[in-house]
Amino acid sequence: MTTVNKETLGFQAEVKQLLQLMIHSLYSNKEIFLRELISNASDASDKLRFEGIEHPDWYGDDPELKIKVSFDKAARTVTIADNGIGMSREEVISNLGTIARSGTKEFFSKLSGDQQKDAALIGQFGVGFYSAFIVADRITVETRRAGLPAQDGIRWESDGSGEFTVENVDLAQRGTAITMHLREGEDDFLSTQKLKSIIRKYSDHISLPIQMNKESWDDDKKEQVIQDEMESINQSSALWARSKSEITEEQYTEFYKHLSHDYEDPLCYSLNRVEGRSEFTQLLYVPTRAPFDLWDRNKRGGIKLYVKRVFIMEDAEQLLPMYLRFVTGVIDSVDLPLNVSREILQESRDVKVIRESSTKRVLSMLEDLANNDDELKKEKYRTFWTQFGQVLKEGIGEDQPNKERISKLLRFASTHTDSADQAVSLAEYVARMKEGQDKIYYVTGDSFNAAKNSPHLEIFRKKGVEVLLLTDRVDEWMLSFFTEFDARQMTSVAKGGLDLGSLSDEKEKQEHEETEKGFKDLLDRMKVVLEDKVKDVRVTFRLTDSPACLVSDEDELSGNLLRMLKAAGQQAPETKPILEINPEHPMLLKLKSDDKQFDQWTQILFDQALLAEGGQLNDPAAYVKRINQLLLA
Repeated sequence: MTTVNKETLGFQAEVKQLLQLMIHSLYSNKEIFLRELISNASDASDKLRFEGIEHPDWYGDDPELKIKVSFDKAARTVTIADNGIGMSREEVISNLGTIARSGTKEFFSKLSGDQQKDAALIGQFGVGFYSAFIVADRITVETRRAGLPAQDGIRWESDGSGEFTVENVDLAQRGTAITMHLREGEDDFLSTQKLKSIIRKYSDHISLPIQMNKESWDDDKKEQVIQDEMESINQSSALWARSKSEITEEQYTEFYKHLSHDYEDPLCYSLNRVEGRSEFTQLLYVPTRAPFDLWDRNKRGGIKLYVKRVFIMEDAEQLLPMYLRFVTGVIDSVDLPLNVSREILQESRDVKVIRESSTKRVLSMLEDLANNDDELKKEKYRTFWTQFGQVLKEGIGEDQPNKERISKLLRFASTHTDSADQAVSLAEYVARMKEGQDKIYYVTGDSFNAAKNSPHLEIFRKKGVEVLLLTDRVDEWMLSFFTEFDARQMTSVAKGGLDLGSLSDEKEKQEHEETEKGFKDLLDRMKVVLEDKVKDVRVTFRLTDSPACLVSDEDELSGNLLRMLKAAGQQAPETKPILEINPEHPMLLKLKSDDKQFDQWTQILFDQALLAEGGQLNDPAAYVKRINQLLLA
């Protein structure tokens, strides 16, 4: 074997930091390293299956894909080898010298100093290879990419101290072999029984054989002796292809962790076989915790596409709508062509059927949690909503056929709840509506407290009418597609004129009309003072404690949405709000009788109303000056 072109390179700075965590036993459960490396080997074989469709010659004389696990007691090494896609020199330097392409800073920002919690993050951020340094003080990787000649084999080696070497070697076979030189005290892994038990525990679901050399008892040596003959340790059949009765809860869970590199158990899952004009199998999981890149809409989904158990595509975003991008799973189709491409996916009738079916399956899983009387399932749905509720809301605008189903899954804080975590469904809201109430009232705000303390809610509190508090950034967008539920109009308490319908009696309406007539001259004077700031000034009866508030016209964007657009650097239409005044408030009575300070009081009323709804003053210094002048008057 010849070696050429050897060079020593430094790890990415973040890798050095990670390796120190590994070396100090970051994982509370050290055996996880074997699961991570076997999972990587399985992925390498899947990639060869996919690329091998166009390059069948890459298989050569070694067409049977497999993973081999072996150990050498004398050398104190454990080796995981696969005959998958392998890596070129550039891929080795890129893949083994840096972390996970993205999310590195996010990964380290989440480290807490708690070993168990920190360990859990590793798989989530795609850095499982480095887990080998938990048990090894030196790692050697030998690899050759499929399609490259033997002399393009690569050897990578590092002791985790901050540098690694890369050199060319002659390798007769494609694929990758990772050899771990064990640390002192890790000899438990130099055992066939130990390695078998770990493989069966974590990797039994892998869809290709994981092999080890057989062992037999030697009477002369009085010990187990390793034979040349190989045996498969796992079932080596696709989990989703087995009968449901054969799959244990633990196997479902471990397969999820293999797919997602998550450390937590899934929230729920569903295995379903669809037969008929289109035939396919779905195994879909809903995670317990949101990934760090959940809000990256350019991030592709977590669905792996297989055709007749041949891996075709990872993160097949055409198989689920964007608002379900948190779902992880496998879809195995009988009907799609093996050379399926993204263009074909977009146009295929079969893919449309798969997408529709998978969407309904996910919604059914969520409905089972949301509508179940079982307390455990209710708690699971509360967890789901906390982690993924904002993403699910996107479905109101993106998935018209399932809009009604999604709306029943929505949860909101309200004036009847004590915190943002206490959420009610729209069905619960409707069930406790006041007699005579025919609308669903809501208010939007930057935060729970801002929404709950909005002056627009005062009359609703007085009458005991529940109002939904919408504080997610996606809510304003969602409401543009969501105008009614159960034949009841979704109505903002901060837009248009206040119309409580039959919630107001005739006596109240007559009193309001008379009061409005008595304030006509005052309103006209205020309009002159604020003509460059407001569209109109009018009397309102939605206020009981506050002197004034700002509202938007029915057909205009709300003040909250306008602020969000401006904060995001987007162009917002130039609109003026309407100032509504409380005719019974002492400040208005003061304004009515103080001609000398009329302009000052009017400006202050507007500024206070703007601040109360979370807006920003154009000239804070002028506001402070006016307040000071009035205090000294």
